[in-house]
Amino acid sequence: MVVDTREAIRDAAFRLFADQGYAVTTVDEIVRAAGVARSTFFRLFGSKEGVIFPEHDVLLQRLEERLFASTAESALHAVSDAVRIVLFHYVAEGERARERYRLTSAVPALRDRELVGSAQYQRLFRRFIADMGDGTDGAQMRAELMAAAVVAAHNRVLRRWLRGECPDPQVEIDAAMDAVLDLWRLDRPSPAVVVALPAEVSISEAISALQGLR
Repeated sequence: MVVDTREAIRDAAFRLFADQGYAVTTVDEIVRAAGVARSTFFRLFGSKEGVIFPEHDVLLQRLEERLFASTAESALHAVSDAVRIVLFHYVAEGERARERYRLTSAVPALRDRELVGSAQYQRLFRRFIADMGDGTDGAQMRAELMAAAVVAAHNRVLRRWLRGECPDPQVEIDAAMDAVLDLWRLDRPSPAVVVALPAEVSISEAISALQGLR
């Protein structure tokens, strides 16, 4: 029942926002259109802004559970999974997500609220990646940079999908995350290789032989 009421309020709100604009639409108009009490509206959403955005707390909890259930060996896979959880939540919303995008693009206050939500995801990724490090300043900086790259990859694919420029978000997020995780892998030192050479083999001959193995 709560889910139905929540969606009825959202449907009414987005219709009014589309018909007369976000700024002039009041909570009283929304609750009348939805057929619910003001107390119900504020219990479910808290504010007019709240009716627009997804439930970030629920999404953040899902991400945290996925990330921190992983091991060091599966950490990269967990990061990719977590990004997909958020992206495909929006994709599943379909036209509602695109309505939200049009609103947040047009209303500065809503755009600021959206940036706050994005920062929450970035902080979670940063904390997870930092926990995998050794606690040094270098590891902390690396976590900050990697978290920003992960969120940027997600946002690029999401915005392309919202604008109708991305026919297959699965393919695009796979490519974007591969690029991000390649940066992560490249940042780690390669294992050293020890080569034993017969005394009669010159250094130049050995280099030529090794190059031929590439």
